[in-house]
Amino acid sequence: DSTGTIICQFDYDAWGNLAAEFFAIWVEPQEWRGRLVRRALDLIDGVYAQVRKHAGAMRLGLAADDIERERRTWLNGVGRITDGTVIDVQELDLESSHRAATMLIYKYDVAGVSYECSQDVTYLRHWVNLHSCRLGLPTSVKYDPQNPGNSLVVSETWMGLRQ
Repeated sequence: DSTGTIICQFDYDAWGNLAAEFFAIWVEPQEWRGRLVRRALDLIDGVYAQVRKHAGAMRLGLAADDIERERRTWLNGVGRITDGTVIDVQELDLESSHRAATMLIYKYDVAGVSYECSQDVTYLRHWVNLHSCRLGLPTSVKYDPQNPGNSLVVSETWMGLRQ
C-alpha cells in the first residue's frame, strides 16, 4: 500500500488462482540521496525475510528455470490426471531461441475442451527417452483443475509418458 507496508493474503491469492507475483524494487532517488544502494539492499533483505517467514506459502525464484521448476512441483501436488497424446518432439536450435531447447508437444481433453500444449523438457531429458516419443504416443497429463491449460507430462518426480 502507499505506506510501504507489504500485505500478503495467501489464501485470497490461492483462491484467485494467483500462482506467482513479480515485482521490482524502487528506491526514491530524492528521498534516499546518498543512500540508494543501502536502501535497495535493505529492501532485498526484507524480501528474503518475508520468504523465510512464509516458507510454506512463498518461494523465491531468481530465474525463469526456478519459476518453471516451482510450477512443476506445484502441479505435482494439486494436479489431476487425464489421458493425452504426444503430437511431436521439436529440438529448437540456438538460432531460433536464446538457448537450445527440446519441446514436447501434446494434446488432451478436459470437460469437453481440447488443449494442445508444449513443455520444455530440456532439463528433464535424462527422464525422457526422446527416441520413443513419437506421434500418437499415449501419455498421462497432469493439469491444474482451476486452469486446465496449465499442464505437464514429465517432472522430476512424475512421468506421464508411456514409453
